[in-house]
Amino acid sequence: MEKLLHYVWQHKLFPLAPLTTSCGWSVEVIDPGLHNPHAGPDFFNAKVKIDGTLWVGNVEVHERASDWFRHHHDTDAAYANVILHVVGTADCDIPAASGRLLPQLVLPVPDYVARNYRELLEEASNPPCYRIIPRLPAVTAHSWLSALTAERLQEKTERIGQWLERTGGDWERCFFITLARSFGFGTNAEAFEEWAAHIPVMAIGKHRDNLFQIEAFFFGQAGLLDDSIVPPERRDGHFLQLQQEYRYLAHKFSLTPMDAGRWRFLRLRPQNFPHVRLAQLAQLYYSQRVTFSRLLEAGGIDDCSALFNVGVTPYWETHYTFGDESTAHAKRLQPASVRLLLINTVAPLLFAYGRYTFDEERCEKAFALLEALPAEQNFITRSWQKAGLHADNAADSQALIQLRHNYCDRKDCLRCRFGCEYLRQSSFT
Repeated sequence: MEKLLHYVWQHKLFPLAPLTTSCGWSVEVIDPGLHNPHAGPDFFNAKVKIDGTLWVGNVEVHERASDWFRHHHDTDAAYANVILHVVGTADCDIPAASGRLLPQLVLPVPDYVARNYRELLEEASNPPCYRIIPRLPAVTAHSWLSALTAERLQEKTERIGQWLERTGGDWERCFFITLARSFGFGTNAEAFEEWAAHIPVMAIGKHRDNLFQIEAFFFGQAGLLDDSIVPPERRDGHFLQLQQEYRYLAHKFSLTPMDAGRWRFLRLRPQNFPHVRLAQLAQLYYSQRVTFSRLLEAGGIDDCSALFNVGVTPYWETHYTFGDESTAHAKRLQPASVRLLLINTVAPLLFAYGRYTFDEERCEKAFALLEALPAEQNFITRSWQKAGLHADNAADSQALIQLRHNYCDRKDCLRCRFGCEYLRQSSFT
């Protein structure tokens, strides 16, 4: 209820009757103020006429007036400049810092707004606002998707920034970790990120010209060369050689592998098995095709895609896991997989680098790359398409994924522009 009061106040959805305080003073809202999502009063710098006098200050919103004391605002100096207390129920008086009583406005929520909000919260379908989608003006949909694309890139920038801090500002290291996470293709994203953090850059860099040793590093640090997870009948010659090499490297560099239990295989297609993806990453690392500096130099989609033109060694062409021989297949990164790497690695890194170096052209290049790539096809984009909202490119599909994860799944409709349009509808007939 309190969130809905915030919404009604912010958007000035007031009743037609004159507004008055609980003590009968007239209230005229000139400016509801700037919404504050952080600690402190809910709205800053509001302009309100109370009983004919213009007040400029902060506004606090509560479902019940007594929440003021329950939240300890009476002892918090941050609330000393509150000029109006907006409540659903005025169940007590509130003394202001000056000693006077704080004016309180009992704000009713319009019936149609309350009804629409309840519908959104109770709707089991996704998206819950599907009835409003066909009515949305094109400019409303486009502007919101653009904002969501930027929000998603910013969210990924913050994640990259965390790794940048942990690695002492090493962009190449951040690139490797971000790329590895993308190689998890959702199911194993967290595991690949953890694995990349286990790779000792200085140590493996001394063996970058030896593909076999790189594989030993990669598979060993992934915990996949442990006897406890590979039965004796599947410990073939390649496995035993890698295991022996890793033991030598582990002793030399004091290596500690990650927990192999972090890897997920259930409902994965064989080409997405961690073994295959690690083999492809080993080839990329060995060939030095993909580095952060080369990524910055790359031009458009074709140049970026060419960086990921990689396969696997002959052993992995006939295996998906150790000791389980299969039909020979080159196991090169498929175009769809490369596109996902461009979406989830290249664009975010370009955007993050642009933000950190104040290079607006890099940021624009990230947006241009997403707008030039075809939209992702998954259950989220299909659900929006069914509702009538089509993703024209990867920028749109990233926006719809952001919308689903950060708004729809959390039932945070009051912060969504589509949800706000839904609430404004007096009828859907």
